Amino acid sequence: MTSSADQLPDLIRNTPEVDLLLRTSFGFDIGRKYHGEGLRLASGAPLEPIAGESAGGAYFLCAEEGGRRPVVFASSEGEGGLIADDLADALEIVIGLEWRDCLGFSGGGDVEIMQVSAQHLERYLARGNPEIAEERTHVAAALSLRVVPVADLVMRLWEAASRTEPDYVVTTEDGEAYDPPFGEYSEPRHGGWR
Repeated sequence: MTSSADQLPDLIRNTPEVDLLLRTSFGFDIGRKYHGEGLRLASGAPLEPIAGESAGGAYFLCAEEGGRRPVVFASSEGEGGLIADDLADALEIVIGLEWRDCLGFSGGGDVEIMQVSAQHLERYLARGNPEIAEERTHVAAALSLRVVPVADLVMRLWEAASRTEPDYVVTTEDGEAYDPPFGEYSEPRHGGWR
């Protein structure tokens, strides 16, 4: 069983090496909670910022449902939605998958296209950071999380993102809804997957 989601932020803060890896290799910075101010769910329910990332996006905890607090992500480009049913699941996706690009190259939410995209993204990631497998293992062990196969993470991400509407649509203070999390492209436009 994984660590309680309520304990994970403290565990990250109290483990500087893990905090650093989450920030630098996985784009999850618990020190960037100020991003996404004024955002809420379309229902009016508040969102609690839990972390940010260097491009200006933010991770949020939703109100508790059945003992779990779902996690939504809102990008600085105006896309957002549900990524996981709780913080432990979200962190397994964050450390185990190039999840934002996987959603971006999803052909509008086609899980088979996401699986293909994820495999290409894994190859690019391994070329750019040969230590990524060891970093994933280290962070997962420190936080009592699992290192989950990429194909399974893609399914979990797709299932969560597919449930964004209607309950997890992110909106601004003025009520403007963020775009759904699925991008329309199936591969990079200039040259495809190489």
